[in-house]
Amino acid sequence: METNRQSPLQQLDYNLIFLLFLLMCVSCMGIYSAQQVAQYDSNFVIKQIMWYAIGGFAVVGVMILDFDQFRKLSWYLYGLGIVLLIGIIVAPESIVPNINGARAWFRFGPFALQPSELMKVALIISISNCIATHNEKYIVRTLREDLLLIGKIALIVMPPMLLILMQPDLGTGLVFVAITLSLMLVSGIRWRLLSIIALIGILFISLLVWLYFTFPQFFLDYILDEYQLQRFYAWLDPYGHKDTGYQIRNALMAVGSGQLFGKGFTNGSVYFPEAHTDFIFSMIGEEWGFIGTSVLISLFFLFVYRMINTALESNEAFGSYLCAGVIGMITFQVFQNIGMNIQVMPITGIPLPFISYGGSSVLAQMIAFGLVLNVRSRTRKYMFE
Repeated sequence: METNRQSPLQQLDYNLIFLLFLLMCVSCMGIYSAQQVAQYDSNFVIKQIMWYAIGGFAVVGVMILDFDQFRKLSWYLYGLGIVLLIGIIVAPESIVPNINGARAWFRFGPFALQPSELMKVALIISISNCIATHNEKYIVRTLREDLLLIGKIALIVMPPMLLILMQPDLGTGLVFVAITLSLMLVSGIRWRLLSIIALIGILFISLLVWLYFTFPQFFLDYILDEYQLQRFYAWLDPYGHKDTGYQIRNALMAVGSGQLFGKGFTNGSVYFPEAHTDFIFSMIGEEWGFIGTSVLISLFFLFVYRMINTALESNEAFGSYLCAGVIGMITFQVFQNIGMNIQVMPITGIPLPFISYGGSSVLAQMIAFGLVLNVRSRTRKYMFE
């Protein structure tokens, strides 16, 4: 028996919405400070608010449909994402300019779109649909069914992954891996198989290291570009690489100089190229210190915690899978971005979710946020459940 039936609007997770509002405030404050230090001509705070507003309309659009309806749309969304990624590869440079060694954005005058960001959401929906459909069909699971599911997931992930690596955009490729692994962890696949997959991943990384030291030219020609390798060197020894280590050195200087309480709002003095994007965490660390960054990390922790609750309480497996994919995407991006700001992880160009400036990334994150809200608002509670 269903108890205390409420409308979807009444069941919205207002705590999660409030946490998003706080993250938006932190984002605008950090971007404003970055503008004061770098003296940008463009007002990125206004643009960020505009993208949040557009994302708000996207959330409403996502909420209109029952989240289960996205199962019917999954392959259309996936196909659209693949078409856009192919367009990035074949379009002329007048439409897809080379920015920082990568062709990843459609640019039409002042408007820019990064299809890989939207593909993250399409991938979450498609893999979630695949897992839910497979588990409904094979109620009694054997090793064969688990291997079949792994094969299906691989067929879904590989095409966009290859197109992303052709741009090249290794950072987004790693996010795709994080999304896939987070969904596989909750898919019901045997842990023995997942352990074998993890071992294969470790062996693959070991093979790459061996190739680099044994056939360095082959490694540079076919696996990593020179600038990507230089980023890795800069991560290991930022003070020994004057040019490529510049960002990491300044990030460490900014975070360290913030000490416990920081220098104060807009009192930052360490210069970062594009500080409003990938290195906004260092800007916050300089101005608000250890206390400020701890508060920001706590906000992310509470944000992910609320999403985990939604995943656990959902009445439908597809809804739980959607939440798991979004959790994997956001958690990895937070860990990677903060890690590269404090030299724990190499620089990959992954933005800090909901904080870094970026139209496509904010829009994609808001759509993913809308999916989680959708699942929460349509979760029913039953007596004796």
